[in-house]
Amino acid sequence: MLDSVQRVMISVGERRQAEYHCRKKGLLVTVMKRWVLGILSLTMVAAAAGDDHVGKDVLEPFNRTMFAFNEALDKAIVKPIAKAYVLVTPDAVELGIANVFDNLDEVTNAANSGLQGKGSGMVASAGRFFINSTLGIGGLFDVADSVFHIQKGAPEDFGQTLAAWGVGEGPYLMLPLMGPSSLRDAPSKFVDSITNPLKYVSDIPARNSARGLGLVALRADLLGAGDLVTGDRYVFVRDIYHQRQRYLINDGMIEDDFGDDDY
Repeated sequence: MLDSVQRVMISVGERRQAEYHCRKKGLLVTVMKRWVLGILSLTMVAAAAGDDHVGKDVLEPFNRTMFAFNEALDKAIVKPIAKAYVLVTPDAVELGIANVFDNLDEVTNAANSGLQGKGSGMVASAGRFFINSTLGIGGLFDVADSVFHIQKGAPEDFGQTLAAWGVGEGPYLMLPLMGPSSLRDAPSKFVDSITNPLKYVSDIPARNSARGLGLVALRADLLGAGDLVTGDRYVFVRDIYHQRQRYLINDGMIEDDFGDDDY
């Protein structure tokens, strides 16, 4: 009798545990579906906007507010941390850390190169990631370049992939904490996060620490760049963003306005 009761209790417990896991899995699937639908919706809006808003800042009041917020945060916290990082970190170590994060980006570069039909770029980025992750000790050393002469290419992201697929840029958008973007590129950041190996580090504190270090290293590389800004800082950053995006989307090909003139 006791054995029968125990078996029933175990059966009920196993069923409840199974139901819990099913609900948890169902919730995860629902969240993922909403993310995908949200990205597709924003992409459709950007595609519908087409080129009508390219170069236009229809959200300027909001964007300026976010820009001021980002500037204040950078001045109070991020920039001082970046300065301290440069001060205490030897140049060789700083270079190695930058190499590690550049190496992680090669997975995203390879994925988006493939989606854009750039076979050689996909192979090069995948090769760089494999070589530097192994022979380069996790990416600390750029062995792919120094030994195998596979040079680092221009960065590729899903925003560029959407552009290659004909999706319009949509209006300019200044994101809190993340900086300049557009209606097309903003949701693409989520897609690119899927191809970042850090996403799959199970140790959450270690993963967040690595991401924080990456942000500090990136900000350290930009120290002194603010000295080049002239006039309205907001307009300067916006124009530089648009120029860089056009450069990357066109793979460095700059349109020559004088190419068709006869002399």
